[in-house]
Order: sequence, then C-alpha cells, then structure tokens
Amino acid sequence: MSKLSDSLENLMELDGAVCAAVVDTRNGMILGHVGTGIDIEIAAAGNTDVLKAKLKTIKLLGLNETIEDILITLEKQYHILRPLQKVESVFIYLVLDRRESNLALARRKVMDVESSVESI
Repeated sequence: MSKLSDSLENLMELDGAVCAAVVDTRNGMILGHVGTGIDIEIAAAGNTDVLKAKLKTIKLLGLNETIEDILITLEKQYHILRPLQKVESVFIYLVLDRRESNLALARRKVMDVESSVESI
C-alpha cells in the first residue's frame, strides 16, 4: 500500500467517513481515493471549481490570505476541502455522514494527514 493510500485510509477511520480523495486542482483529476457512496469523479471535478472560485475571489479582493479549508454543510453530509499548503495544486477532499461524525475531530485529522500527503 502506498503512503497516499495509507493517508486516505487514516481519514476513513473517522466516525462517519464516507470517502476521501486527493485531487489535482489543475485538472480535477483524482490522485488517490478510498470509500464509496458518491460519484467521486464528479465530486472531485465540481469541488475543484469551488476551490478555484474561492482562490480567484481572494485574489480579486486583494486579500493576503490562504485557504485553510472549505466546509460545505449539507443536510446529511459534511464536505471538507483542504488545499495543501506546500503543494499549491492539490487538495484533500473528505465526505462525512453528518449524523455520525464529529466535525472538529475530522478537521483536525485532515490537517494531520496533510503533512503526510505533502511528503509524498
């Protein structure tokens, strides 16, 4: 098993984890993923657009800021997008079942996994 797969499996240990992926923002391509429950190809491409739109808005506003993460709250799910700080064109994507998950723990775990993904 690769280090990337290990990192993604680590995210799947979270209560309520549905799926996780590492996505290239240049083209929306999935570099690795685990889990089921959603069409990960469509989700990766769509969330790449979300991330790009927010990055563009930050630039247009002249903000000297970076995105730590983006949280999308649905009725039944949380979607967390976390751009890698050291690899600009890549983000971690995690989907959680809202009823079974702890959002604070999930955000912390994604942050922890980020360092292992950046070293790949």
